[in-house]
Amino acid sequence: MFGHGPSHPARTTALALALPLLLAACSSAGGTGTTEAGPPRSGGTLRLGISSNPDCLDPQQVGTNAALNVGRQLTDSLTDQDPTTGQITPWLAERWEVNADSTSFTFHLRTDATFSDGSPVDANAVKTSFDGIKALGAKSLLGSSYLAAYQGSTVLDASTVRIDFSAPSAQFLQASSTMSLSVLAPAAYQRTAEQRCQGEGLIGSGPFVFSSFKPNQEIVLTKRTGYHWGSPLWQHQGEAYLDRIDFKVVPEPAVRTGSLVSGQLDAITDVQPVDEPQFTTAGFTEPVRPNPGIVFNLHANTTRGVLADEAVRQAVSKGINRAEVTSTVLTPNYKPATSILGSATPLHTDLSAQLAYDPAGATALLEADGWVAGPDGIRVKAGQRLTASVIFSSVFNQNQSVLELIQQQLRRIGFDLRIELHTNTENTQRQQSGDYDFLWYNVTRSDPDILRQHFSTKAGNRSRLTPGNPLDEVLDQQAATVAEDVRGLAVDQAQRLIVEHAYAIPVFELTQVHALGPNAHDIGFEASSRLRLFDAWVSGS
Repeated sequence: MFGHGPSHPARTTALALALPLLLAACSSAGGTGTTEAGPPRSGGTLRLGISSNPDCLDPQQVGTNAALNVGRQLTDSLTDQDPTTGQITPWLAERWEVNADSTSFTFHLRTDATFSDGSPVDANAVKTSFDGIKALGAKSLLGSSYLAAYQGSTVLDASTVRIDFSAPSAQFLQASSTMSLSVLAPAAYQRTAEQRCQGEGLIGSGPFVFSSFKPNQEIVLTKRTGYHWGSPLWQHQGEAYLDRIDFKVVPEPAVRTGSLVSGQLDAITDVQPVDEPQFTTAGFTEPVRPNPGIVFNLHANTTRGVLADEAVRQAVSKGINRAEVTSTVLTPNYKPATSILGSATPLHTDLSAQLAYDPAGATALLEADGWVAGPDGIRVKAGQRLTASVIFSSVFNQNQSVLELIQQQLRRIGFDLRIELHTNTENTQRQQSGDYDFLWYNVTRSDPDILRQHFSTKAGNRSRLTPGNPLDEVLDQQAATVAEDVRGLAVDQAQRLIVEHAYAIPVFELTQVHALGPNAHDIGFEASSRLRLFDAWVSGS
């Protein structure tokens, strides 16, 4: 099941069963440390090496894993999402109702949760928090998109709040489980957004509280005493096991790896493919989980140059050997794309047959389309070379190596892919202005509505499509209901249209690969493949 809510008005959701959830995906060792460590124990400090400095700690404002991995430990959300099934389950909200067109969501809150300043997590706090996220505007990198149609929240009583939207927003139910829409105390909004970024007034109801932040060095969190309202999906209830979490900022992969091997760190994030083999034996474990959302892809501007020709785009898709990309540049932990959505995304459709490597088919398409081999092997047609550029940034260390291999693969079918490295800011500017042939990117979200945000002509429209096309229609349909059967059909059709017309060309799924030393245990992932450290514990000295 994807949705945990009603498919028609005034039907109340039932409470989900409080079953323990093990690590959603991991190495054969399960990401839980050595088996002889014994049962989980309370106390101790987890020294966790992270790959970049969080510019902002407020989960309502940030979009990077480095920041969200911190923010998730400090704050709770209205709902939670099962990483295995995609089901939305209770957390701060015990139950909810959704109206027929998914424009109104009524949440009934549990009454025993408090913020770390002692104030209650009540309907007024939820309203204040959601109004505060909306007021952030563009500063809320993810929340602003989740709340694009937000009209406001109404306090019905102390433990009941209704959240209304001006347009169908089925995606909001999943969004309510994310740390981007997690709930902060009303007192937090007495501080500026910039102050909250540095941890000042960052008052949540989560199992840990903020202690200190030294930029480019470390972030320290400490256990919240008395915490007892954790998600039913977690492995235990009550307080967190750890007394303290030290997030150590270690940008250099080799230094991060060496610090874990030498015992200076207990665990690290963002293990590079070249370093993976040393963490699969000798007491180390390697938790991994593919990211849900839009996979790494070549997103075509269908109005520009040779990419305006659908046969060319289809040939490019057939000319990419996705299995060679993952086996040569990456590792077995990374999966070839089987759709524009990653396999961990609810309502993902397996289109691997349509994305099979088929250079003969690519050649046949191009030749039938009038593209003939030129003197340097690159095809030409009416004096035009078969060439396009891709703009990318180095947010994932292997991006350039992947694109260079794709460049080689496409030359075999006579296509010249030019590779252009830019900063994130430059790429954003060019994407917004339409100054690109291909965009190379991925987006993490555990809800298929991410397709609407990037493909709909009413939203991002990165393919530069004409309004009123069939893709728009099915993207609108999936946005209008939380009923899985209806929504699932629309999402399936959207994926098929994107792949069939090669509006974007999926390549591989990003995967979170971490490593644990022998004293670190039960570091888990939530549904968006970010860290959940409530069940984590340490053994040894």
